[in-house]
Amino acid sequence: MTHAAIDSMLLSSTDPERLHAWYAQGLAPEEDTKVESYRVLKFGPVYLMIDSRDDVGAANPEPGRLILNLHVEDARAAVERLDRLHTTWLAPLEDRDGSLFATAVDPDGNYVQLIQMSEEHRAAM
Repeated sequence: MTHAAIDSMLLSSTDPERLHAWYAQGLAPEEDTKVESYRVLKFGPVYLMIDSRDDVGAANPEPGRLILNLHVEDARAAVERLDRLHTTWLAPLEDRDGSLFATAVDPDGNYVQLIQMSEEHRAAM
């Protein structure tokens, strides 16, 4: 039996174009394509697919249920890009023993945590 692997995530929205713009402009994905009605963004080995659905509301009522963790090379630069998009912050950028963390709220109310790990913390993992 082979092991399962997370390859992609579907993020549904009542306004997928607005959500796509926030992720694409603020978080600098490796790839940004459109496949049929899906906007497909590549972050490392994982694809984030953004599409619309009739069974979701305009805002996520329980945003802490699933938090997207994005590892970034320069957390300060990522925060600056997101600030230019008028991002709301659940937790501002903070230094945790050399690693940087911040939690943004995307336009649909989902939590997105930015993580810049220190070399020391990477080595310990």
